[in-house]
Amino acid sequence: MAGTFRFSFGPWNIHEGADPFGPEVRKSVTFAKKLASYKKIGFDGIQFHDDDAVPGMGDLKMSKAQIEKKAKELKKILDGEGLTPEFVAPRMWFDPHTIDGGYTNNSADCRKYAIERSKRTIDIAQALGTKNIVLWLAREGTYIRESKDPVVATERIAEAMQTMLDYNKNIRIMVESKPNEPMDHTYIPTIGHAIAMGLMTTDPKRCGCLIETAHALLANLSPSDEMGFALAHKKLWSVHLNDQNGLKFDQDLTFGAVDPRRALNQVRVLDQHNYGATGEWVGLDVKVMRTQKDNVALKHLEYSRKIFLRLLEISRAYDDKKIAEMVGERDYEELNYYILDAMLAKPVAKAAPKAAAKPAAKPAAKKAAPAKKAAPAKKAAPAKKAAPAKKAAPKAAAKPAAKKVAKKK
Repeated sequence: MAGTFRFSFGPWNIHEGADPFGPEVRKSVTFAKKLASYKKIGFDGIQFHDDDAVPGMGDLKMSKAQIEKKAKELKKILDGEGLTPEFVAPRMWFDPHTIDGGYTNNSADCRKYAIERSKRTIDIAQALGTKNIVLWLAREGTYIRESKDPVVATERIAEAMQTMLDYNKNIRIMVESKPNEPMDHTYIPTIGHAIAMGLMTTDPKRCGCLIETAHALLANLSPSDEMGFALAHKKLWSVHLNDQNGLKFDQDLTFGAVDPRRALNQVRVLDQHNYGATGEWVGLDVKVMRTQKDNVALKHLEYSRKIFLRLLEISRAYDDKKIAEMVGERDYEELNYYILDAMLAKPVAKAAPKAAAKPAAKPAAKKAAPAKKAAPAKKAAPAKKAAPAKKAAPKAAAKPAAKKVAKKK
């Protein structure tokens, strides 16, 4: 079996480059210009936070009707650009009501805010024409464990999910796990936790997950194994591909930039298990390097997609029968070399002819000018070598000189 791949990303992946230690370094890009860039670099899908789609809705002062009207206007724009909305996610980690979490907040008023905002997110998704609601439970955790009861917190997350499922029978929920950041510890750190949350609702068939490469790595887990676990449960409904350099903050690096083999294994497990056959997207969540200038600030997205497709070529070129034989013989050293050899050899073989073509023209130019090499013939002229004969003349003259000296004496 083989996967069917189409690509998406969120408008937040095009940004000005500010970080916790420095200000913005690029000009802001208008939302319209962001939308216009998608097709140019090979993307057909767009991911949204609720306030990406309807700016200003976060304080809940806009009515349900007003929010739906704004979302429908956006839908017309997306249709004009040929873009499909993949999902909508409530961005609740910025609002003052969610300083200590949304669904797990110790304040009943703050929990009510989180539920109401989740409903408005569903309204936006419905207007845009997507059934997918992503829950990245960013602040559903603690800085110190004594601040919340983990049993109660887990039950509150399940209750929130149930409320959303009851609110709209057409939606489905994709839980995105992450072990830490911004909280010190979160209640849904791995994809196993995310899938288990659906079992606490009355409709687990409408509960699945989204796996992000970096989030799995921050939990010190293999992203491809996490994907495999979710695929086995028929719960992998989206991915956020990127890369990560060790157990630190969430870096969202270009896909495959740190560990191409790890990236290959993610591509391979998706492809071999028919990912995308029922409409799943290959989502990217990658940040441009702060050093990039304005005119080259989309390369992280363009190259992440290209790297995925190149790794797909490599994976599909492997001889599965040969791999099965090595596995059967338990010759994993040979299998290890076989995988690496294909990754390393093919790009070099393609690049070699280009490198050889340039020097070929230079030697031809040198051979075309033999006259310069003929110059030594002038140096070899007998006249110069005959010079010693002239020097020999004084020696002959020296003898008479000696005689004159003798006469003086």
